[in-house]
Amino acid sequence: MKENAPRRWRLAAALASVLAVGGVLGGCSSSSSTSSTTATGPTSAPATSSSSSTGTGTVDTSTCGTKKGVAATGTPINLGTINTDQPGTSFTDIANMAGAYFNCVNANGGVNGHPIKYSIETEQTNPTQIASVAKKLVQTDHVVGIVGNTSIIECSIDHKYWESLGYYIIDSGIAPECWSTPNTAAVNMGPRYSSDGAVQYLISLKVDKIAFDQSNVPGTDYIAAGPKAIAAAAHVPIQTFTTNVPIQSANSVALQLVQAAGKNGAVDLNFTPPEALKILQAAAKLHIQNNVKAWGCSTPCDTDFLASALGTAFDNKLFINAELTPADGTNTATMNLYRAILKQYGSNVSGGIGSFSQFGFVEARLAVQALATIQGDYTVASVNAAFKALKDVNTGMLCQSFTYGDYAMHIPNNADYTVTPTKGQMLLVPGSGCLNIATDDPQIAQYVSLAGRAPADTTSLGS
Repeated sequence: MKENAPRRWRLAAALASVLAVGGVLGGCSSSSSTSSTTATGPTSAPATSSSSSTGTGTVDTSTCGTKKGVAATGTPINLGTINTDQPGTSFTDIANMAGAYFNCVNANGGVNGHPIKYSIETEQTNPTQIASVAKKLVQTDHVVGIVGNTSIIECSIDHKYWESLGYYIIDSGIAPECWSTPNTAAVNMGPRYSSDGAVQYLISLKVDKIAFDQSNVPGTDYIAAGPKAIAAAAHVPIQTFTTNVPIQSANSVALQLVQAAGKNGAVDLNFTPPEALKILQAAAKLHIQNNVKAWGCSTPCDTDFLASALGTAFDNKLFINAELTPADGTNTATMNLYRAILKQYGSNVSGGIGSFSQFGFVEARLAVQALATIQGDYTVASVNAAFKALKDVNTGMLCQSFTYGDYAMHIPNNADYTVTPTKGQMLLVPGSGCLNIATDDPQIAQYVSLAGRAPADTTSLGS
């Protein structure tokens, strides 16, 4: 060819996962069993037109491929993915958006005439199940590449398996191994580096102290280690808290954090949007949101859901790490193509515009760019060599260009935007640009010493 864990632990891990990825889970489907979905060829797309109307006008989605309106008919290129999908936690929007992008490519020439066949496996945070579906993708579905993995513990369970077979994964990271091992490169930052970015921005506002709070779930020490290192280097005191979720007494949490931060301090949150909203709304209800200098939040808060629900109480008062280019207020060719493909091909992307679907778009686009460079057969060796060879790719969605490379660890997304709620939208902070995550976090320092800083992606905001 061209070619089950204990219930209590699973629930705790599920809560940890949404902190790691960033985005809204509302509206995502859930499942109680393993499933496999295959996206292949233009027939699986819901629309028949090659153009889609977005808020910025009509966009020709055929630009996703090389031959407008020509369906790919060659031997399929088999790709696969593993996503957590269980009650309360589903990351399938990421894989579904990647599938939508592949369907667009398949409808417009494919990759050198070959359609992409995309097998989506789901799991329920069971190590045995996760290992099993990885082997199914390899041994039964004969996938030559893994794109879009987003799972609570998959990186921990499978990374040695992928390494042994020579697969180089393009994923959305959750577990620490997604950034600390040689065969996985995530397009997102995850909870630690996203929290680093939020803390850095608050420090730039010259706050006296930071009160950092997050869900009381496994992995909190690992996450908090980054912000603590950032704050220590800046000689800014930081006090860390954990709060049981779902939050039962948001008023008491808000009061505790505001009191700990002090008048010239800042409160920084690392929660899912609904839980962060409880704290923020409680502060507004108690009229204490202005009793600190600023509020911060990691990437999950970057959603219009939260901006709309807050009204104007936190406009230009809450500063949020954004791992990708903010969709609100951005009118670029890439962002408009993303919106158009989502509209035309993404009927099963339940969350719509947001971080999850942006992750899937970026992952699929990187994979297609790599596949297009292959001359000869599409094999495990050729495909993964192409993935690994990705270098200084302007994705139009990240602050910096994306590089995979031959490194012992991968943190290719290590610069972020900062957004703030403004009249119901999350908009880029006026006058701000991309902020490098500081090497005061020892893991960032280790990666930068290996790979350096990637060039800025000047296409992401249209500059």
